[in-house]
Amino acid sequence: MDLEAVRTFVTAADAGRFQDAAAELSVTQQAVSKRIATLEKNLDVRLFTRTARGAKLTVDGQAFLPHARDLLRAAERAVASVRPGRRALRVDVIGRRLAPAALLRDFQRARPGTELDVVTLFDVDAAVDAIRSGTIDASFRAVTMPGRQLPDDIGAVRVHDEPIQLLVGPDHDLAAVRSVTPAELVGSRIWMPGIVPGTEWAAYYDALAAAFALTIEITGPDFGAEPLLEALATSRSLATFVGERTHLVWPADHGLRRIPVRGPVPVYPHSLLWHRDNRHPVLDALRDHFRPGRADRSDAGTWKPAWA
Repeated sequence: MDLEAVRTFVTAADAGRFQDAAAELSVTQQAVSKRIATLEKNLDVRLFTRTARGAKLTVDGQAFLPHARDLLRAAERAVASVRPGRRALRVDVIGRRLAPAALLRDFQRARPGTELDVVTLFDVDAAVDAIRSGTIDASFRAVTMPGRQLPDDIGAVRVHDEPIQLLVGPDHDLAAVRSVTPAELVGSRIWMPGIVPGTEWAAYYDALAAAFALTIEITGPDFGAEPLLEALATSRSLATFVGERTHLVWPADHGLRRIPVRGPVPVYPHSLLWHRDNRHPVLDALRDHFRPGRADRSDAGTWKPAWA
């Protein structure tokens, strides 16, 4: 359907005269008449009757008017969805409980009214493919894994080094300590069933385990956070690693403890990825929010994989 003809019909219906509609649309009255005549022919109905006072909607015209308005609104939404500065910035945050989601919330609080479309993709490969295809605008990821390199058209900047913490139940041997060193965790049973081999987080924890002679178990099905927290709450030996900004909520009777790991502090390196040809203005603002100096990049007393 010719949207210009539909827009002309709505304008004429609102104005009540073809002459006034022509003035509002900055076209001739003849053009208005021609567009409406074409629309009437396509619909096979009369939309207006001419009167001494102008143009009056027929019964069919009255029935068509609300749908015509809906067509124009749909067209406006379609254009806005791809218009630079009008379309919501689509960002992958890996998981909604993890630090990238918190970082994105910080950005939105700093820029109230910013429209964001938040998605969660599986791994860095899926994120890079989505960025290159235009499905998303940006992604928070740990890059790059051993033997891997980002494509030349993908930009990346480190935005946050997140300290890793130990999470244990109230009866665990380490439950009462104020902090723990990686060396003190040698021989501890650290269970992380959510680790998927081949992912960037698997590469990170593989490197962490190798660097400090830790044993990280990934056996057993991953039923999500809640069953893992329940297992920790009743165990004297089971522990897991979580990011400092990982959002977890558990019942009060679980009595779980977050214990900082220090000497050195293992940090998970979050980077922001985007396509170098992406001109979305909110993407510029997002990168600026994490400009050098905003994130804590100090290497003193911290550990991260050599590939980060």
